[in-house]
Amino acid sequence: MSLFESILLGALEGATEFLPISSTGHLILASSLLGIEQTTFVKSFEILIQCGAILAIVALCWRSLLHTERIKKLAVAFVPTGIVGFLLYPFIKTYLLGNTSVVLWALFLGGVILIALEWWHKEEVVEGEVNDVTYSQSLFIGLFQALSIIPGVSRAGATIVGGLLLGLRRTVIVEFSFLLAIPTMLAATGYDIAKNIEIFTWDNAALLGAGFLTSFVVALVAAMWLMRYVQTHSFTLFGIYRILLVLVFVLFVV
Repeated sequence: MSLFESILLGALEGATEFLPISSTGHLILASSLLGIEQTTFVKSFEILIQCGAILAIVALCWRSLLHTERIKKLAVAFVPTGIVGFLLYPFIKTYLLGNTSVVLWALFLGGVILIALEWWHKEEVVEGEVNDVTYSQSLFIGLFQALSIIPGVSRAGATIVGGLLLGLRRTVIVEFSFLLAIPTMLAATGYDIAKNIEIFTWDNAALLGAGFLTSFVVALVAAMWLMRYVQTHSFTLFGIYRILLVLVFVLFVV
């Protein structure tokens, strides 16, 4: 991987992390197009640069992290993903990450589900905010987030689907998804570093730094844009995009 490729992947990560289109899926497809071999380092790189995007959310939503009750609900929502990720980590790292076929199927099916749910969705609460999300709703969203261990599903997409099924406002779903990303990605990154500490050297520090910084900057812009977008739009466009991306990749790349 070159420095330019690390910056490119960092920008792609930042642009897609909080959209329901799967940042991991995009990174895997982009690596395939660029001819980047899915080595252990590259797989870890794709996990670590997500922390740049997470730092962007901390910068934007740090006040939300000062509420004890909200933190407790995020902890409840994180539990399912934490358990599944811990138990299935070897399988995920070996067989799922870097698997283009899995990504394409997950992107396509996720797109269909997102479009179908938006057609069905009726917001039960006209007003409301993240504080109004209950503990049971938090756990329900967390169970859906656990599905995002499959690359291409999209962590944001899975939590949004859970929120739509609950009838929550789109702005509330997105903000809750933003905040839930913080413990989820920090745990995933920390665990991956602990398991693969030997592959991180000064030789690849520049690649990690460039990808991390680019991801942070681009994610700031993408997150602010998404919050404005969902105030007046549905998630249907993202579902259509997922399906079109798969069709283009299958027809012209695979």
